[in-house]
Amino acid sequence: MKTLVQDILAAHGGLDTWRRFRHASATLDQGGALWGLKGKAGVLDRTTVTVATDAQWAAHAPFGEVAARSDFTTPRIALLDADERVLDSLDDPRRSFAGHTLETPWSDLQLAFFAGCAMWTYLNTPFLLAWEGVEWEDAGAWDENGETWRKLIVRYPASLEVFSEVQAIYVGPDLLVRRLDYDVEIAGNTPGAHYVSDYTTVSGIRIPTKRRIYPRQPDGQRVADLLVVSIDLSDIRLS
Repeated sequence: MKTLVQDILAAHGGLDTWRRFRHASATLDQGGALWGLKGKAGVLDRTTVTVATDAQWAAHAPFGEVAARSDFTTPRIALLDADERVLDSLDDPRRSFAGHTLETPWSDLQLAFFAGCAMWTYLNTPFLLAWEGVEWEDAGAWDENGETWRKLIVRYPASLEVFSEVQAIYVGPDLLVRRLDYDVEIAGNTPGAHYVSDYTTVSGIRIPTKRRIYPRQPDGQRVADLLVVSIDLSDIRLS
């Protein structure tokens, strides 16, 4: 592993410390324009998410009034009741988004897929840089918010379910993540600029507690007056 990634992971608590844990969980308070645009306002406004750190799995509980929890894995999405019985499921869920645009409404299973894919990626970043098959390159300096950040272009393997194969991670002078860029392929390749802030330390790991996602313009700047998604995390736990 190259020195830059080693330094980034060390700034967040270190890969050895991260690998002591198998799950990360947090209470989420979510807002922004996306949920209403997709016909799912209120479903996941407040919930608890749990993700695996050594496999691609995530769950939101409760999943609104629809289910006790969701179950996201690479090949399938499912909704379960309180007795862990499957209420509904969909294999290869990404295929169900074919032809979608940003304005296309989602089914409950599609919402569960989006939320699971998103939070698994977010909570495992930046340690995904050490995941098998993930490649990255230094894209140089980027000036924003009065700081000079370092930009990394990240390429994810086909074995991982992510929003887009090629993404970007920006780190500040302290090597903590400041921003993520990706194109949401399942929503018409909508470009997003995802900002993280308000870090806290949990069991030795540095984790941001605020996430704000905006549309991204061709020049890389955000559309600051259009908040697509807001996520506030609390009661963060690693186990």
